[in-house]
Amino acid sequence: MARAIWKGAISFGLVHIPVALVSATSSQGVDFDWLDSRSMDPVGYKRINKVTGKEVTKENIVKGVAYEKGRYVVLSEEEIRSAHPVSTQTIDIFSFVDAEQIPLQNIDTPYYLAPDKRGGKVYALLRETLSKTNKVALARVVLHTRQYLAALMPLESALVLVKLRWPQEVRSLDELALGSEVTKPQLAKGELDMAKRLVEDMTSEWSPEDYKDEFEDKIMALVEKKAHEGKIEDVETATGEKERKTADVIDLTELLKRSLGGKAPAKPKAKSTSKAAPAKKTRKASGE
Repeated sequence: MARAIWKGAISFGLVHIPVALVSATSSQGVDFDWLDSRSMDPVGYKRINKVTGKEVTKENIVKGVAYEKGRYVVLSEEEIRSAHPVSTQTIDIFSFVDAEQIPLQNIDTPYYLAPDKRGGKVYALLRETLSKTNKVALARVVLHTRQYLAALMPLESALVLVKLRWPQEVRSLDELALGSEVTKPQLAKGELDMAKRLVEDMTSEWSPEDYKDEFEDKIMALVEKKAHEGKIEDVETATGEKERKTADVIDLTELLKRSLGGKAPAKPKAKSTSKAAPAKKTRKASGE
């Protein structure tokens, strides 16, 4: 499995599903790093005073928020940390909505969710429930000290978490100031018929392997050519990563019952037979 960038649990009612968050996308663009042409050392960004043009050391930099034009409120690092949401390591589901109700402009970044530890059965239960009901789970999750609105939805045999933009971040279509020729167009039937025919003629199957970034291909071809010519410079880099703890699995049946207020789901009545049916042995699900 791909490296998890976050570990925690999906939470709804009293049910917790241990999961690992895996990025569903990867950046394939060309990454140009700045290098010093004299020594081939990496070049970073300087902190420059925009008035004097002089470099400012890190210890002399404070953070401020523009309150009025030319006037700022300065906040300390402690004040900023106190405003960060508490990281609970949970994806807290608070509602379920119809899948088609999520506006396209609110959709941000997708992530795959994989079951962690012994959460496979509960994971599958949530996925199948969302699929059968055509619902999407709305949730809140804290990633890297920032709280996000998110949607959990089924995708084939998996669950996907999609970060959603907060409503305040989405501009209204009214800002386009669309005229009546767009909102209430007067189109002739012949024009529509020709446009439809053109669309039908250009219709094909979705073939993602056919779509490539031509700019990246050209740049990488140049890189390969220069590399074969021996035009390569050595630059040292260092990376590091941390792992987080995950939640434990809890007895699913019991928690579902408790989440419903102690009401057990109704069982279908058994048909009467002349012979007594042998008693079936049951095995209680283990949990912590």
